[in-house]
Formats: sequence, C-alpha cells, structure tokens
Amino acid sequence: MAAQRRNLMQSHQSWTDDLPMCQMCGVGMATNCVYGPDGKGTQSHPNEDRHLRFRGDDGCFLYGVFNGYDNSRVANFVSECLTAELLLGQLNSNHTDSDVRRILTQAFDVVEKSYFETIDDALAEKAHLSNFLPQHNENVPFHQLSSQTQNVQRRLKELEQEVSGGATAVVALILNNKLYIANVGTNRALLCKSSSDGQNQVVQICRPHSTDNEDELQRLSALGVDPARVKQAGQIAGQSSTRRLGDYRVKLNYNEIDLLSAAKVAPIIAEPEIDSSQCLDGVTGFLLLMSEGLISALESAHGSEQVNQDIVAMVAAELAQQTNLEAVAQSVVERVKRLHHDVYVSGRQRATYCSRHEDMTLLIRTINYPLVDGALTPTQGGRIYPVSVPYSNSQSTSKTSVTLSLVMPSQSTLTNGTNTASTLEEGTPTPGSQSPTATLQSTNTQTQSSSSSSGDGSLFRQRGSQAAQPDETGRVPPYVDFSQFYRLWGSDHSDGQSTQGGLGPQ
Repeated sequence: MAAQRRNLMQSHQSWTDDLPMCQMCGVGMATNCVYGPDGKGTQSHPNEDRHLRFRGDDGCFLYGVFNGYDNSRVANFVSECLTAELLLGQLNSNHTDSDVRRILTQAFDVVEKSYFETIDDALAEKAHLSNFLPQHNENVPFHQLSSQTQNVQRRLKELEQEVSGGATAVVALILNNKLYIANVGTNRALLCKSSSDGQNQVVQICRPHSTDNEDELQRLSALGVDPARVKQAGQIAGQSSTRRLGDYRVKLNYNEIDLLSAAKVAPIIAEPEIDSSQCLDGVTGFLLLMSEGLISALESAHGSEQVNQDIVAMVAAELAQQTNLEAVAQSVVERVKRLHHDVYVSGRQRATYCSRHEDMTLLIRTINYPLVDGALTPTQGGRIYPVSVPYSNSQSTSKTSVTLSLVMPSQSTLTNGTNTASTLEEGTPTPGSQSPTATLQSTNTQTQSSSSSSGDGSLFRQRGSQAAQPDETGRVPPYVDFSQFYRLWGSDHSDGQSTQGGLGPQ
C-alpha cells in the first residue's frame, strides 16, 4: 500500500479526479511575497497552500484549506487522501452526529499514518547514512571534507528535502444539512448567518491551535512540556501551531527538540477539533475557510481584533457586486494583498509587521445566498442594504463597526448552485426612504462573546423606482445636477470674458 501511495505522489495522479466539483463555492489565492526597500515584491518559494471542494453522494459536500510549510508535499497528500477517506462511500445520510465525528477523526489519523508510510524508506536511509558522518565535523568547511563525506552530506540534504514539511488544515463537511468543521492548526472558519428578523451573526468556529491557546498549553503541560517556555518561544520547530499533519521532526523525533524533549509521548498531534453545532436548516449566508497566511496578512495590516470584521465586510461587498464566486474570492484575496502592501510602503506604525506575507487562500461557500444579477442596477430593481459589521474580542471591551452598501436582487433563489430567475419586488423604496439595515454579530464559539451594532443607512440613499431611460443618442441622463458647480466655477474663473465654450453641458 505504501508503494502505491509513493507511486501516486510521483505520478501526480489523484484518487479523486472523478469526483464532481461543488459549484456553490469559489476560491481565491495569492502566493507568498517579500517586499524590498522599493516596495517591489518577490516570491520566496512556490505556493504551498492547497484546497478541496467536492460534492459527494447523498447531499454530502466537502471543503478544505490546507496551509503547507517547508514544501507542499504534505498539503498535496492530505488534500487528496482526506477526500478519498471521506467521499468514497464512507459517509451517508443515515450516519448520526457521533458517527460523523468518529469518521472525521479516523480519516485524519489514517491520512497522517499513510503519509508517514510514504517516507518510511527515506527516513530509514537518512538514519543509516547519518552513521557515516564523522563526529564533531559541524564546523569543518565543506571543501575540506573527504569526497565520501561530501557525498553523504549531499544525499542527506536531498533526503531531508524529501521528508520535511507539514501542513495545517481546516475542513468543512456538510451532511444532512448540518455543518461540521474539523480543524488542525491555525487556519480559520467563519460562518455568516442572516436570520428572519434581519439580524446577522458571524461565528468563528473552532480555535486556532497555537502557542498562545491556553487549552493547548494545558494539554502540552499534561504531557510534560513546559507551557511557559512554549508560550515565550511562540513557535515549535519553526511553526506556531501545536497541532499539525506530517512534520516528522515533531512527531517522530520530538525528543530531539529542546522545547519538547521532556514530553512523555508525541505532544504535537494531528487529531482535529470538531465542531458540529451549526445546523443549516433555513440558514442564509456564507461560510469562509481561510489559510493562516491570509489571516496573518490582515492581522499585520490592521491588528488581530479586526480580522473577522474586515474579511466579512470585504466578502459582503464583493458578493454585492460580482456575479461569480470565483471572482468574489479572488477579489477579496487581492484586496488583502494590496492592503498589506500599502501598509508596508506607507511607513506607518504597522509597516514593520508587513515586510512579507505567506501564501493566502480563501474559500467561500454560499448557503442559500443569492448572487447579484449582473444585469440589475439599483434603479432596475436591485436593493441597497447597508450592513454594519461589528467585531467583538473577549479580551477587549471596544466595539468597532464598518458600514457598506450591498446591492442585491430583490428576490432570488439558489438551486444546485445556480441562480434561478429573479422576481423583482413591487414597491421599490422611493427617494429618501430608509433602506433595511442588518446587524452582524461577531461570535467566537469558544469564548461565547458577541456584540452588535447597526448603521442608520444615512450614507446610502435609495434611488427612484424608475430606471433612467436612454435618450435618442443612447445616453442615460446624469443622476447628479452639476449646474451649481458649473456656475461657481464660471464665476471664479471668468475675467470679464465670455465663458462660452467652458465647463458645463453644451
């Protein structure tokens, strides 16, 4: 079996090529970037993020974002094999909640064990060759070593590149119209839900498994690891995650790592934290899966308290303008990338945190959420919804909000990922009337903290119900009367001469 998996990885074939892709989601990506003094960016390594978005049988959907590091080998393997462990007949609508949680946990365990089987031979060769290295030759220049030792070191370097690396993962499974989130590491899942009373709630599902997570520190402490040292270091073997897939250094050789050497058993695990509290019956909204690189870039630019607020506002704004989910996701990623770059070149206080960013991935899955009809403008039946997006942090009492305008079809339904024909509401609001205002509450499912804020919609005015009709030349009359501007400009710039031929419509 291990040989089959090795051959699969080498041939770049996938066990899941025949599975249908889900059409109700979009993915945006950006590669890592390091900025020079002139603000120009260069890519430091190939993109190591991966994702999946498949539709299985029996109303089952599977999505995932995987943040690879030190190469993309583990992220590649996990994204393919996890799908094979979940969507090739293992799940069906008869499974109970506990069945699904058990199958998810087993899938992660099987996939990691399978990955280590693929590098068993390389690890064995690496251990064997290490016996041929002379003792105390770390400081000897390479050219002064014997040819045999040089060859051994070259081969060891090749083997290290072959076996190194790991990945974190956030996986979303929808079965029986219920959402399951399985998280390993520092990626993030957000669920935005709109309720019938006009309230909207943003839920952060699962906590990041990082060195500042108190529950994770307690888990490590129970295994013999000093939590104070881990928290002070901020990283374990180059990564902030306390749970990860692959990475043989912290799984097989953890006793050689100073921070982990006192552990009774392997302290860095691949067991997912699973949340199954979200039922999607009657829910309208969207699900976001984000890689650590996207989160970190936004945190570097704006601070950690605003990440959920900012990303939801960006997605909502793009959903109001774009007709394609792929374009929505890519536009949001590009917006984060541009924001991160602009903060760096601005030289402001946070510029020092924005000298580089890692690979960024955003997956958006809509849930009964109608995309805007590209043919509809506000004057042709589109509705303007000011949305206030507050954010609450359990460690902060401050509340902030951002208001944006959503232009959406008046009424639309989603069937199997496609927009059906829209039926326009009668009685579009007249000028000066208030448009509906929705409130988004930001909630972390672990801290149970939330806050709400709503805008009054005063920044956005509804246009008249009648669409502007083109004249005989095909032009639409202007919405804004500039006659006052032309008059003032003419009086300021006239020197007693006629202003004929100046500004203004002729």
